[in-house]
Amino acid sequence: MKRISIDPITRLEGHGRIEIFLDDSGDVANAYFQVPEFRGFERFCVGRLAEEMPILTSRICGICPEAHHLASVKALDVIFGVMPTETAQKIRELVYTAFFVNDHATHFFALGGPDLIVGADASPEERNLFGVMAKLGRKAVMRFIACRKRNHQVLERLGGRGIHLVAGLPGGWSRQVTKEDAELVRDTALQNVEFARFALDLFERLVLRDSRFSEMLHDECFIHRTYSMGTVDARNTVSLYDGTLRIVDPDGAEFARYQPKDYVDHIAEHAEPWTYLKFPYLRAVGWKGLIDGAASGVYCATPLARLNVADGMATPRAQEQYESLHAYFGSRRRGGRYQPVHHRLATHWARLIELLYAAERMHELASDDDIMSSDIRNIPRKKLLQAGVGCVEAPRGTLIHDYSVDEKGVITRVNIISGTTNNHAPIAMSVKRAAQRYIRRGVIVEEGLLNRIEMAFRLYDPCLACATHADGSMVSVVIRAGDGRAIREIRR
Repeated sequence: MKRISIDPITRLEGHGRIEIFLDDSGDVANAYFQVPEFRGFERFCVGRLAEEMPILTSRICGICPEAHHLASVKALDVIFGVMPTETAQKIRELVYTAFFVNDHATHFFALGGPDLIVGADASPEERNLFGVMAKLGRKAVMRFIACRKRNHQVLERLGGRGIHLVAGLPGGWSRQVTKEDAELVRDTALQNVEFARFALDLFERLVLRDSRFSEMLHDECFIHRTYSMGTVDARNTVSLYDGTLRIVDPDGAEFARYQPKDYVDHIAEHAEPWTYLKFPYLRAVGWKGLIDGAASGVYCATPLARLNVADGMATPRAQEQYESLHAYFGSRRRGGRYQPVHHRLATHWARLIELLYAAERMHELASDDDIMSSDIRNIPRKKLLQAGVGCVEAPRGTLIHDYSVDEKGVITRVNIISGTTNNHAPIAMSVKRAAQRYIRRGVIVEEGLLNRIEMAFRLYDPCLACATHADGSMVSVVIRAGDGRAIREIRR
């Protein structure tokens, strides 16, 4: 049996590879999306003080530390038995919108977007930010860089640091928003709205009007009819910071609705020996393997999934784009919301719609005078609870932090289910189907073809460092010589 390796896979956070196995006739027998790195945050957090967790877990990832910081702080709110003030809630969400704009913009212009902007068949040397600059011009890329700069300024000013935030505390926030801060954020938000509209215009011009990408959007190998999961507010519109978790089935009917603290009643985790990522699945349906359909427990928790579970967007311009996406794919309203869109490459479009929503929501929050109140924290005064769950919608998908502590507030157990972990099964399915679609007997395997297979995981914007876990049964360390030869393997 012949093997094709894509190692390493690129333009993602973390380390991974794709192993494709061909049968004797040259067709794909199987394909594996493998994550060989193991970091083990869930284990080495045990024994630390609970109040250290928002700072410690934000170091999981340099791309989405804000998501881990806020999910962790929300878990501590529960453990310390103190809910944040209304102002603190607004500040937290305000900070989170700045982060979302930055993260989604980065994916479109520097990670997954170059495949769409420069072209799937372009050389690897071109499929990057410099290739985007060559295609769109220096001015377009400078708009992206300016977007990142101004939002990092907001994060640093309100969160204490530009990358790893330090301002989140049980019961609130440590930094009051001044009048000057609010003015800066309002101005930043307005620029973000214009930037989001610019990015959406690019997507329409370069992707939707391009017959090659339109064909890929509708290719059956990129269509998986799974359940969708995401967070909605009281009006059932998309919510990124707080709300209720909702799951709809492949036809769009509501399957489950629950508070994050009850996630173990709905989500279970399956492990395979060939990867350090777990496979979450719907407990009520069961693990049936890497297949889609209503009989499979596989679900998706991407930006597109969030649009699938919601009845709409909470801001006007984002709602217009929400309507446009569903009209493009011929989705009809049923039971108050559109039928789900299962075309996975449309996740890029959904991501830009969320970017626009975050920008609009950022302006709403910064325009609220209550954001400048000095009432930014409720001090914990109750006896510690033994456990707490915090949940936010990370850019990649639903992020859950679940902690247990002893009577002294020392961590005894940690379970982190990241967005990428939630999407692991769909990622593996997309990679296998893309491999089967593009690699066949008699086809010469070239760089552009392999990149199309990589596009199958890039659409999920995976962050592998925060998704790696081990079940305790085996950890393998391979020691290699300078030429790559394996000298020794140690297993525990």
